[in-house]
Amino acid sequence: MCKKSNLVKLFCAMAVVVFLMGCAGMAPKPTAQNFQAPIVTLNHVEVQKYWGWWFFSDKVEPTKGTAGNYGAPLALAFIFEIENPNPYPVLMHEFRFTVGFEEFDLDTVIATDLIWIPAGQKNQFRAMSIFDARSAQLSMLVTSGFKLQAKGLSFWDALEKYWIGIQDFSFPVHVNQGSAVFKADGLVKSVSFSATFP
Repeated sequence: MCKKSNLVKLFCAMAVVVFLMGCAGMAPKPTAQNFQAPIVTLNHVEVQKYWGWWFFSDKVEPTKGTAGNYGAPLALAFIFEIENPNPYPVLMHEFRFTVGFEEFDLDTVIATDLIWIPAGQKNQFRAMSIFDARSAQLSMLVTSGFKLQAKGLSFWDALEKYWIGIQDFSFPVHVNQGSAVFKADGLVKSVSFSATFP
């Protein structure tokens, strides 16, 4: 009696496994026709590390090391939601965007982490932007010198405003020229995105 009961349980378990394997086999395969573009949304931005506002020129003698033009670093975390509308998993293998404070682009983020997004699900992705006042100064002068002049601003005033104001996001932080590349079974799809926080 007990042996029969165990055989029935084993048979039922095997039937469930075969059924699940059959369901997995029924999932559609990626094709050029059914591969939908995943959706990239900026959830929020965090100040990951903060060292205050400061800048030292190469005229200042350091306590240790060599003199140079050094500015306060700033580390921001951009938390994105990646939604996969497809009935099969997709692989994100490239992610890039430009960080802008108001109308000034200050940094470019390139991430090459491999991230799987399950079928019909969302996944969170944290991208780090780490730059400093010196690199931001150079970026503003090269790409936005005329904008600064037209607004009657010095880059010093703009940088101080951003480094102090970033603590409570008193100005808009933009994600510009965003691009993410996804793969599914040899197929490739590129997605453009942009966003503003807050």
